[in-house]
Amino acid sequence: MEKDILFDEHDNKQSERYQAAKKSTWVSVFVNCLLTAGQVVVGFISGSQGLIADGIHSLSDLVADFVVLLANHKSKKAADDDHPYGHHRYENAASLVLGVLLLAVGLGMLGSAIHKIQHPETIAKVQIVALWVALTALVMKELLFRYMLAVAKRVRSSMLVANAWHARSDAASSLVVAIGIVGNLMGYGLFDPLAALIVGLMVAKMGYSFMWDSLHDLMDRAADTETEDKIKTTLLNTTGVSGIHDLKTRKMGDLIVVDVHLEIDGTLSVKEGHDIAVAARKAVLAQHPVLNVMTHVDPAEIKSAN
Repeated sequence: MEKDILFDEHDNKQSERYQAAKKSTWVSVFVNCLLTAGQVVVGFISGSQGLIADGIHSLSDLVADFVVLLANHKSKKAADDDHPYGHHRYENAASLVLGVLLLAVGLGMLGSAIHKIQHPETIAKVQIVALWVALTALVMKELLFRYMLAVAKRVRSSMLVANAWHARSDAASSLVVAIGIVGNLMGYGLFDPLAALIVGLMVAKMGYSFMWDSLHDLMDRAADTETEDKIKTTLLNTTGVSGIHDLKTRKMGDLIVVDVHLEIDGTLSVKEGHDIAVAARKAVLAQHPVLNVMTHVDPAEIKSAN
């Protein structure tokens, strides 16, 4: 009965994460549709190549959003014979794709900036309407980033964190475009490619970081030291557990799989030792973002208080 209640609580948490991810991503889809259409159309009308490029960047966000929606749908699938731990690593794969996308966008911005620096005569005089659109896009992207990051932290989703920072990268590119347009209107067209060069480096670095972290997670990287220490504390605080050893963790999406040896009084019956191990497992699942805990009971010699 307790086991059923425990799994119900776990399923409820997973359902909450899925619904939060779905809602925030559809909000992002709506915003990026508006921005893509507005930036590209106004970019052509005003003669701003930077605004057109920013619209294409917003289009890349749309692609990223649909990658997240697909991964979010797949990752909530129940465990089966081929995937006994479920399909949570779809999230790691999605973060990898987002990282590659960010890296590609950053490198694209670098290439465009370098081309403009080498050929300043290609920078045309733009109309002021382009500035208002760029500033509007900047505000909308920053608000979207803050909303998505808050949701990602609440449900502890690295995939949503990656997508939120993708929105921030687009906000940064909108800032670059705004600075470039202001410089262009003042007669300093070179401002645009120089600012784009700096932000392109930032976006590329961000994409590389997400890509590298996702690769490590897909290769069974352990949880961070702080999380492992908290799990150890929970296990050791379980009544009947005198010690632990050989604790191993590995990432599974945004959850963790734990293997551990529990040291329990060797004079206890098999049933008593089993009950203690079950209590320790239940405590870890209830208090930490853990998918499963595999315990092994080792008999320990408990010294008497006398």
